[in-house]
Amino acid sequence: MSTTTRTVFAAAGLALAIATSSALPVRAEAVLRIAMTAGDIPDWTGQPDQGFEGYRFVGFNLYDGLINWDMSKAGVEVRLKPGLATEWAVDPNDHKRWVLKLRPGVKFHDGCAWNADVAIWNFERLMSDKSPAFSPANFARARSRTNDIDHVEKVDDMTIAIYTKQVNSLMPYNLPFVLMMSKCALEKAGNDYKVYANAPSGTGPYRFDKVVPHERLELVKNPDYWDPNRVPKQDRVVLLPMPEATTRAAALLSGQVDFIEAPSPDMIPRLKSAGMNVITHPYPHIWPYLLNFQRGPFQDLRVRQAANYAINRDEMVEMLEGVAIPSYATYTPSQRNYGHPFEYKWNPEKATALLKEANCYPCEIFVAISTSGSGQMQPLPMNELVKAQLEAVGFKVRFDVLDWNTVIDVFYKGVPKYPQYDAVNFSNGATDPLSGIVKPFTTANRTPLGPNWGWYQNKEVDELGDQVLATFDEAEQDKLLTKIHEITTKDAARVFIVSDLNPRALSPRLKGFVQVQSWFQDITPIVVQSQTN
Repeated sequence: MSTTTRTVFAAAGLALAIATSSALPVRAEAVLRIAMTAGDIPDWTGQPDQGFEGYRFVGFNLYDGLINWDMSKAGVEVRLKPGLATEWAVDPNDHKRWVLKLRPGVKFHDGCAWNADVAIWNFERLMSDKSPAFSPANFARARSRTNDIDHVEKVDDMTIAIYTKQVNSLMPYNLPFVLMMSKCALEKAGNDYKVYANAPSGTGPYRFDKVVPHERLELVKNPDYWDPNRVPKQDRVVLLPMPEATTRAAALLSGQVDFIEAPSPDMIPRLKSAGMNVITHPYPHIWPYLLNFQRGPFQDLRVRQAANYAINRDEMVEMLEGVAIPSYATYTPSQRNYGHPFEYKWNPEKATALLKEANCYPCEIFVAISTSGSGQMQPLPMNELVKAQLEAVGFKVRFDVLDWNTVIDVFYKGVPKYPQYDAVNFSNGATDPLSGIVKPFTTANRTPLGPNWGWYQNKEVDELGDQVLATFDEAEQDKLLTKIHEITTKDAARVFIVSDLNPRALSPRLKGFVQVQSWFQDITPIVVQSQTN
């Protein structure tokens, strides 16, 4: 065969190969579209806003903490697991010093290395206004998690020591919420978070791709994520704020989205009949009223008790068509520190008698509520029912209806900034003992330093809280935490209403989602099947 002939055949073969390869089907990008209850896109520049929904969908996907949550198992309370630290332990010679070994070989999305210097820089940006990277917004969002840290020091390139202001055996529970971002990326942005927002960089299982302000945030799979078990099963996640429950359900039914949070109860039968996978599961999350203990009628135990006796929780569950359970305490009965708290069962006659005894009849209260938001369930109809139940026994209720981020500001700044409110409807999780029961009820954690919104004070609770933080024996901790739970419940430290069953609805195209007993959920295992599957 001549050289020319061989050349012709080779060229023909190459052309055939190109034609054949171009005819092969190209795998479509697997896109997971999620409708959030948030009123806007959660902040993606370090510490998210929009409550815990911001952490669930943005914070814990773009970033990691030194410690993460294990969200791989259904049916058990979530526990801590190694994140950007592979191990941690209190110094046996100094219980205010925690030593953490950092995970080697991790890179930020921008390629910069993870090490002790970057870890310390992240704490400084959240704790010190002397840091060039300091942001008042991020400081405020992280303060309840960093306020008991004195300083952080470098031991070696891959080891740090965290010093607490007092002995704090529960300190590790703070660390999932202190998110680690790239120092390189912020410095490249001139320490300007608005510029950084165009190219944020964490170490998480997803990378930032694009954003349309107030409309959508798009994340893409990080194929190089350090934990191979959590490399996402999709290529892209599109996060859409949809505060209206009916809008979310309509978007799922029309195929605009694949995954919705908190469908309205009256839409659940329609969603099920359309083949949607509606999931509910008990988990540590409550929908209460937080109370003002500095002024107003709730300073009187009898008024607090009256409010709790006024709530017909079964009626609320019925209105929600079974996507909640009655709540009589901060914890849910399945949690290990629930104990045997006093239950304020519905008793309207007793509620009225208590108000009259307290000389608060009618008893006027002013309550901050939201239109939607992370964990707020169906806040407008739910609050209207609470109002009717309270007024039936002698309360006179006025609402201040606010957007969710404003209610979050009310919560973070507390009664010193917002003394006009007698209560605020603020749902919250009790996933960990530190933020779930110790900080919300101890004097040292009054707002704005911590989550004790209404400045509740009980000397016995303070003493028990100090004992919890001073002991490293888990069984003894459990006894003390259970006692705090029982005391604060009997003291009617909140108006307990219902616990959420965490409802969400998924397209039948989605497979692999594991709903865990936590407000936080892992979306990385979700497989998005093609329309033809």
